[in-house]
Amino acid sequence: MPAQRRKARSTEESDRADRIRSLRTGRRLALSAVFEAEFGQRTASAILERHLTETEGNPNAAELARRLVRAVVENRDTIDATIERLAPQYPVVQLARMDRALLRCALGEVLHSPATPARVAIAEWVELARIYSGDSMRRLVNGVLGRITGEATAAPETERHPSTPRRKRRGS
Repeated sequence: MPAQRRKARSTEESDRADRIRSLRTGRRLALSAVFEAEFGQRTASAILERHLTETEGNPNAAELARRLVRAVVENRDTIDATIERLAPQYPVVQLARMDRALLRCALGEVLHSPATPARVAIAEWVELARIYSGDSMRRLVNGVLGRITGEATAAPETERHPSTPRRKRRGS
């Protein structure tokens, strides 16, 4: 019986690793489409569909990529305004195309993909920023996404009744 449990656990771990890989692939596909669209020849959605037909990849990766590209395309003005607000020293129009695509995709997932936990999305996009752009962009993505999630968790706090005491943090 213990051998069967080990095998079942191994299969579950393998399935989980496959799912993580497919989601990472979906993020890379979305990033690639948004980046290529920066050159203005085709829309991000058309580019993504071309990539998907060429690769015939995992359906989970394709679903995430489509959702991310749609989020970026439909909310681009809001995403760009958020970048400008949270990182005013990095105007969106002056960012390198890859950096702009990274930030847009990352914010698109964190703000418009409730199926993905924020910390997972942050970790994934910080890693992609490190790979595709470098350490300074990794720090910028981490900072912007961290502030966005911090604002999201602080928002309900402002809606509480004024007489309700604020909870103290440990060590405060």
